[in-house]
Amino acid sequence: MHPVDDRTGRRIVPDTSRRADRLPGSRYGTRPTMKDVAARAGVGLKTVSRVVNGEPGVTPDTERRVQEAIDALGFRRNDSARVLRKGRTASIGLVLEDLADPFYGPLSRAVEEVARAHGALLINGSSAEDPDREQELALALCARRVDGLVVIPAGDDHRYLEPEIRAGVATVFVDRPAGKIDADVVLSDSYGGARDGVAHLIAHGHRRIGFIGDMPRIHTAAERLRGYRAAMEDAGIVVEGAWTSLGVTDPERVRRAAEEMLSGPEPVTAIFAGNNRVTVTVIRVLAEQARPVALVGFDDIELADLLHPGLTVVAQDSALLGRTAAERLFRQLDGTLLAPERIELPTRLITRGSGELPPAD
Repeated sequence: MHPVDDRTGRRIVPDTSRRADRLPGSRYGTRPTMKDVAARAGVGLKTVSRVVNGEPGVTPDTERRVQEAIDALGFRRNDSARVLRKGRTASIGLVLEDLADPFYGPLSRAVEEVARAHGALLINGSSAEDPDREQELALALCARRVDGLVVIPAGDDHRYLEPEIRAGVATVFVDRPAGKIDADVVLSDSYGGARDGVAHLIAHGHRRIGFIGDMPRIHTAAERLRGYRAAMEDAGIVVEGAWTSLGVTDPERVRRAAEEMLSGPEPVTAIFAGNNRVTVTVIRVLAEQARPVALVGFDDIELADLLHPGLTVVAQDSALLGRTAAERLFRQLDGTLLAPERIELPTRLITRGSGELPPAD
């Protein structure tokens, strides 16, 4: 008979699906070692090591017995010990701004693909645009002995990484340059892209053009504002203070900025949105307007071509940013790079309709 739980009356049935040869330890079990495999197979440790590492010198029958022991025990090779003997951990760290931002999905995937091609594991985390959190995360990854770091910086002072770089941690910055240290950086041409996008609106007859961007301390936001101002200056247009708004990109702040620009006796007839998050909120605001307002966004967004009109954007290739940065990181690790470099990738204007609307007045 099976024992019965006195409180519930339920029958307690022994779990026969668990392996009888499970090693003793906590309720989660204990990882089997090569010594356990050797004891079960009746061979020496060196023989197990040869089988595990695919080395010659083991007879087919012995190899079969060792493999059966490995399968029965659920043994897995300890790669950390193996790679540490070579002076590398075969892992790299990626510090992102926001894991939920669609812009970083292709970038992260590209870094991971390059890492995988080099036999390395990618470990990533988010700084949430907090410089202190960025430093904490980067140093935590270094403490775990990653071979290199790819960093989208939140802060503007990266001297905290100097000891790690001197110790041999390869480091590449992406999307924004490092602060107060010389380091490799891979960027999109934020200034040129914004200048082209605003010039496109001017070419379609707009002179009152608003700019809504991210926080001014962020390199990309500052560069895109600079590109906006350059295009307006090229056209001889004096920018009024009410036409520009920089700050956090939460929907409430962006909505308020857009609605203020679109109100009054002389509202803007076009808006340049500084990134994908700003663009999404501006699209919602413009959908509520009685008159058409032209829009160009920096960064492409999903389903942009299905909007009416389609969304005109300045597109940057986030996957290429990630791939270029990761390839440069592994060139550092291979010792084929010397001085740090700044690599700037071009942007591309994609016209779909929203940026080609003429002024409504």
